[in-house]
Amino acid sequence: MATVLDDHKDASSSISSGDRRVIEDPVMEKRVWRKIDMYVVPIVAMFYLLSFLDRTNVANARVAGLQTDLKMTNKQYSIALTVTYVPYIVAELPSNLMLKAVGPNLMLPTMLTLWGVVTTLQGVVKSYSGLLACRFFLGLLEGGVFPGLVLYLSYFYPRYKMNLRVSMFFSAASLSGAFSGILAFAIIHMNGIGNRPGWAWIFILEGLFTVLFGASSYFTLPRSVDKAWFFTAEEKSYVNAKLLEDNTQKDEEMFTWKEVIEGIKLPQVWFLAITFFLDGVVLYSLAYFSPSIIQGLGFTAARAQLMSVPPFAVGFVVAIVSAWISDHYRCRGIIVIVSSIFCVIGFAMFLGSKSHHVQYGSLFLSIPGTYTTAPTLSAWSSNNAAPQTRRATAIAIGFIMTNSGGILATWLLGSLSPAPEYTSATITLLVFSAVMAIFGGINLFYLWSQNKKKAEIRKTLTRDHEQSGLGDRSAWFVYNL
Repeated sequence: MATVLDDHKDASSSISSGDRRVIEDPVMEKRVWRKIDMYVVPIVAMFYLLSFLDRTNVANARVAGLQTDLKMTNKQYSIALTVTYVPYIVAELPSNLMLKAVGPNLMLPTMLTLWGVVTTLQGVVKSYSGLLACRFFLGLLEGGVFPGLVLYLSYFYPRYKMNLRVSMFFSAASLSGAFSGILAFAIIHMNGIGNRPGWAWIFILEGLFTVLFGASSYFTLPRSVDKAWFFTAEEKSYVNAKLLEDNTQKDEEMFTWKEVIEGIKLPQVWFLAITFFLDGVVLYSLAYFSPSIIQGLGFTAARAQLMSVPPFAVGFVVAIVSAWISDHYRCRGIIVIVSSIFCVIGFAMFLGSKSHHVQYGSLFLSIPGTYTTAPTLSAWSSNNAAPQTRRATAIAIGFIMTNSGGILATWLLGSLSPAPEYTSATITLLVFSAVMAIFGGINLFYLWSQNKKKAEIRKTLTRDHEQSGLGDRSAWFVYNL
């Protein structure tokens, strides 16, 4: 069983965080994280895969004839995408603040099931206005998913283990980009079945699967460590002790607006918020328009669906490897900077070459770059805010900014920058990627300087004499770099 030692006691096999130490048990250590990896992360990953798939499969439907059949202009298509993000953004913060009170085991499956119904209904719309209504409710129901999943994982993992797990589920987004292309290629051949066009079956089949998975997850998603059916009492004690040690304060505080405001005031939240916004523009531009970009290189609609698969598959692998490096060496900032530079190189290749092969090859840099940056930012944001209400606020702000970037992305390609060159859009994405790297460096320097100040305070102050309730501002809370 995990044991928390007082500061004056000695234990050669213990590790410390300020005054707290947990006796290490290598067998227990491997067993508990393996169990969470097996029983929680796959469900969370599927939640996000379906979220991203159901939100972005409109890109595949567009290539398959949605825009033509509903007689939409490029401007109307961009409006349909924008309508998704307005309620999506509005829902993020309140959803995250409600998550603990309602219970993630109830709230997350309910959201998933309901947006699956809305996705299915997109397959039966017959007008532009019907599509707008579906996209609005899809955004409203999906808004709390990503920040909620990041917050949910923080209930189970210490900070230094978060990036790999966030990347494991966020990489489901890159897998959804791959799966979406494969599924769309197969499903569009159902054109005419039930008097429905092929693009309609993309929504219907993917939506129905979402409903089924959402209903089943009521029985599989644990509320917390203490309610996890796969843990023994001893394992629950060990995990709780590790979380207590890592966070320096146990997250049992009641919700207060004061903590929400404290979260809003954190400088690191806003350095990352700017980076989140920029990455949101890049991420959603590629998610929504990759099939159209590839089709613009001279490939047929069906071929474009298939050719969108490899860059996203590479993105999945790169994101997982980068996350392991980030957790192992505790280097969130470096990963953000390097992955942003990959995006810069990719967009420079697309902009600077007239060769369609080179332009297609550029996607193997820009897509893995942005799909690595996003989960690293998510883990970095979660790592450096405490206690729980402050953390929930920081996470939600990050995703509000990401999806605000998504609104710009829906207009950047196609409406504001015509196909197939997308010249002004590519320049914008290149510049945004460079600024992402700069703000990643600014946040890294800020956290490093704060850690130096905290180290000096710890030399002259015992924890017993420190003011309580400081959360991440405690001298014993070391920021992850």
